[in-house]
Amino acid sequence: MTTIESELLRSTDPAIAFRARLLLAGENPRAAAMLSLRRKICSSKNARRILSHREKDGTSRAGPYQKWQGPHWALHSLALISYPPGDKTLIPLRDQVCEWLFSPRHFSFPHTLIIPGQEERPRRCASQEGNAVLYSMELGLEDERTEKLVDRLIDFQWPDGGWNCDRKPEARTSSFVETLIPLRALSRYGRERGHQGALAAAERAAEFLLKRRLLFRLRDGKMVRIAWGGDAAKIHFPLQFYDVLFVLQVMAEIGKIADPRCREAIEILKSKQLPDGGFPLEIRNARTADRIVSRGSFADWGPSGKRRSNPFVSIEALGVLGQAKKQ
Repeated sequence: MTTIESELLRSTDPAIAFRARLLLAGENPRAAAMLSLRRKICSSKNARRILSHREKDGTSRAGPYQKWQGPHWALHSLALISYPPGDKTLIPLRDQVCEWLFSPRHFSFPHTLIIPGQEERPRRCASQEGNAVLYSMELGLEDERTEKLVDRLIDFQWPDGGWNCDRKPEARTSSFVETLIPLRALSRYGRERGHQGALAAAERAAEFLLKRRLLFRLRDGKMVRIAWGGDAAKIHFPLQFYDVLFVLQVMAEIGKIADPRCREAIEILKSKQLPDGGFPLEIRNARTADRIVSRGSFADWGPSGKRRSNPFVSIEALGVLGQAKKQ
């Protein structure tokens, strides 16, 4: 075990220690010691920061999708730090999100667009539904609406296996960005809930990305240029939409990391390892703030910069490479 792995396992931040013990030491998340450690995340600095801006009724004063501090992103952030499931005080935040996702406005332009003659390619930011399914499962907030979101994702899947929110009629191919999160959500829901339709949709979505070797355009083999979110060859955090680390995380989760079409992305990730054994947060896409600000985050996600190891990023990268090595 490397020095940085030992440091991560001994971290005083229970969120970092829990994730390190899960991914790097392979500990059973249901073991008593792990359950005890996970409970400590509730009182961690980041958990307190994320939840300190709620109103008395448990709702958020921010809009549901306000970047990056509204209730949608608060729940996403809690899932990211492995906040334990079963906290009923999170239900008002979940209900705020569901009110938004199931509102008539959400199904109308510009949020959803069906172009006449292209009904099989509905324009939707499917990452929104995908993330909602994921954190509902992670935080124990599922209800009947969770499966409705799963069914919606299946219904809105494009013929090539992905999703896209591009409103231009000439858009004929799914988006890398809008495909990865729904893929992750459908795969997890299908595996854990025995939903065969979700598993089949996830398989098609995975093939869409693997066919492109995760990071490369099909038509000319060049590195994909992500229109929103930045360079896919760099590591982005805490907002993960599409980059080399995140796509490999998902491939590892769904059992595809051994596919030879992941090899080039794995080599790109390996090349980022720093002398101390850790990995950098190359593009910080949310700034830590104590109040609601544009593109802010209440949580502190650690250091950034190409020469500094970030604990959250390092755990995920080392976990991915460990999984790839076992295959």
